[in-house]
Amino acid sequence: MAWNVRKLSKRLGSIKLKLTVKNVLLVTKAQDESLVKLTKELTRWLLSTDRGTLYTVYVEEMVGKHPDFNGSDLIDEEPSADGRLKYWTSKLPAEQPQTFDFAITLGGDGTVLYTSWLFQRIVPPVLSFSLGSLGFLTKFDFSNYQDTLTTAFRDGVAISLRLRFECTIMRSNPRRVSVVGTDGNVVKKDLVEELVGEEVGDTLTHTPDNVFEILNDVVVDRGPNPTMSTIELFGDDEHFTTVQADGICISTPTGSTAYNLAAGGALSHPENPVILVTAICAHTLSFRPIILPDTIVLRMGVPYDARTSSWASFDGRERYIYIRFSFLLFVYLRIRVELHPGDYVTVSASRYPFANVLPPGRRSEDWVQSISKTLHWNSRQRQKAFTK
Repeated sequence: MAWNVRKLSKRLGSIKLKLTVKNVLLVTKAQDESLVKLTKELTRWLLSTDRGTLYTVYVEEMVGKHPDFNGSDLIDEEPSADGRLKYWTSKLPAEQPQTFDFAITLGGDGTVLYTSWLFQRIVPPVLSFSLGSLGFLTKFDFSNYQDTLTTAFRDGVAISLRLRFECTIMRSNPRRVSVVGTDGNVVKKDLVEELVGEEVGDTLTHTPDNVFEILNDVVVDRGPNPTMSTIELFGDDEHFTTVQADGICISTPTGSTAYNLAAGGALSHPENPVILVTAICAHTLSFRPIILPDTIVLRMGVPYDARTSSWASFDGRERYIYIRFSFLLFVYLRIRVELHPGDYVTVSASRYPFANVLPPGRRSEDWVQSISKTLHWNSRQRQKAFTK
């Protein structure tokens, strides 16, 4: 599956894909007041009959309720927009992703990650305007949005399929019958033996709980516990190592510039078919970040004899719950998943990559420019030449 996604991505990146666009999803950084007016401006432009195509535009319900948006004004200005201006909640893209032909984001990289999170299966092409703090994924200037979108809808777009991970939480099953050893004592459960060995008959040791599709990283850490985590790391059918650290970060190439970078991991071009593994504050001097092929299936588990539970987060969130105290303030709660002793997380290349729309004429060199501009990568004063 990982190999097929890479092959398709190379083909799509070298051609322009012409799309039949009728239903457009708008995703806005809801916490930024200034973007609500820009969202209204873009919505007005898309709904206009001057476009030639009568687009149906989906705006987030929370943004639509903002007084600066006021969708009724748009319908008064353009009566044909009645029935074509619709509002979405997170349930719609999660359950009916085929509803949308195209997605447009207004914000920063966090808004793009939120869009990825909304689509837990297939992802429509996503074109991202740079209106946030970081710009690794947002490549388009909003001041030119009319020309950008006109060209994209008319002439087609180049798409990069960004690798996503499919993460499955596996919960430990209690034993039905106690296992007694030759010495007469009850044999304690061992996570390494359970995952490396084969499950036979009714001795199923784990059952799946939740599945998440992520674009950046999955992190298993100590959470609110004051002591470090103990995490068993497996690759395919092998036990790699036991990690004693604050946590461990498993990153996609796209997420290499996020938590992975902060934890001391390597930078990776997003087209590299790899999985990056980086410990967070390891309790040894010898644990170094490693890079693995994306064909490997990784598992991170909490051993049965661990002192505490660990906590897993996926792209920095399990879900966001917005609480509106007023139209001027939005807050969110970030909820993580607790992994009890015996539980583990499986990480593998996803069947549903993230379809990222590329600017025309830019590909490999664009990423180097991004890390140079945003991170000041290898920036220093040039050494003076010898003078005679």
